[in-house]
Amino acid sequence: MYFKEQKFLVAGIAKSGAASAAFLLDRGASVAVYDDRAEGNVSRSMEELAARGARVVGEDALPDAVARSDVLVLSPGIPIDHALPVAFRRAGKRIIGEAELGCRFLRSPVVAVTGTNGKTTTVTMIDAILRAAGYGSFVCGNIGVPVVACADRYGYDDVAVMEVSSFQLETLSSLRPHVAVITNIAEDHLDRHYTMENYIFLKAKMLRNMRESEFAVLNRDDATVRSFAQDARCAVRFFSLRERTEGAYLYEGGLYFENEKIMDAAALPLKGEHNIANALAAICAAKLMGAESGAIAQALSAMRGVRHRVESLGAVNGVEYINDSKGTNVDATLRAVSCMEEETVLLLGGKDKGYDYDRLFANLKNGRVVQFVLYGENRFKLLNSAVRQNESRITLCDGFDMAVRIGAMAAKPGQCVLLSPASSSFDAFSGYEERGDRFAALVAKMREERGEQTEERLRGG
Repeated sequence: MYFKEQKFLVAGIAKSGAASAAFLLDRGASVAVYDDRAEGNVSRSMEELAARGARVVGEDALPDAVARSDVLVLSPGIPIDHALPVAFRRAGKRIIGEAELGCRFLRSPVVAVTGTNGKTTTVTMIDAILRAAGYGSFVCGNIGVPVVACADRYGYDDVAVMEVSSFQLETLSSLRPHVAVITNIAEDHLDRHYTMENYIFLKAKMLRNMRESEFAVLNRDDATVRSFAQDARCAVRFFSLRERTEGAYLYEGGLYFENEKIMDAAALPLKGEHNIANALAAICAAKLMGAESGAIAQALSAMRGVRHRVESLGAVNGVEYINDSKGTNVDATLRAVSCMEEETVLLLGGKDKGYDYDRLFANLKNGRVVQFVLYGENRFKLLNSAVRQNESRITLCDGFDMAVRIGAMAAKPGQCVLLSPASSSFDAFSGYEERGDRFAALVAKMREERGEQTEERLRGG
């Protein structure tokens, strides 16, 4: 790309879009910015970009901006079948994503992680290990820091640990990681990708550019992920909870890599089988990057859970509150419930992502959940699934705040209230972070009303 001669339209001015526009402006490009939600942080970002020379485009001026622009830089929140990228494709013009723009100019070697669940925890583990081993590691991508924002900040001696979502993979073609980790594949984002075949295709796309000198780290226990090895042109290693394999595995209570015991599984602070799998994936990736076993054990033994992933907010009136706002699909919610040691009131709901929730209620029928509080845009769809599974322990309400209050009233001392919605947050919030922060604020308010102090406990993340 010749920045000074090409005109760019950046669509979606949240964190990644704002970073893309700033990156292009720094290189002297002609930049127009557009967002159909010009309020709050988006509005402030657009004002800042306009002050630096960007042209703010409204809805009326969008057709003219499409005609005048050479390249569309698409934020991951905008699907590729949206009218704007469709207009660019019809005009034969180029479409790239923020992560694609960043990857083209990122100098650091990359460890990339994708999958349905466990991405953020695995990225956090790998980053902690590499830091403990003396690497200049940094996290970027879907975890919160746009890739393009790291392109100028880090060099060849650093390591980028990148979380990659299926949304980013739609417009990502230049990524060639030294190590690519795929954690698992389960039903997710079908409201955007329509079919599991499309979703699986996008996840497998991360391996497309890799060759013999690079490594794919695949979940051997997941049949879909395991099948990716057949077409991989890079070296393949596995991680497994069930069998000894070429890579990392659980054996007689120990976490191993290539017949070397790294640590006891019991020394991992994050509980749940899924976190052992995350740790094995991180061990395999870190060893392939050259990390020493001692640094790996040290880092994993000190791991804390990530925010909004089975995060304890402490107790109020003897009831513990757990924030798993990041649990936006059925499998994530099932994993969160598996971490609960006490009877649990489960808060479910939000914006539907195309799931069949029958499996959720079927799997939780005889577990620790004693009451379901259904709220949000998809509450009636959840209710219909509950009825089909003969589940009667249901309370139905509309708003999120009311759901939290009802959960608090339903729970008895010694029980938990778990927010793990199995749904996206976009019916009422800007993202799962805002939803989780609202939950934490409501819990803090209830604690303040009772004049209690915070008592937090570590949970699996």
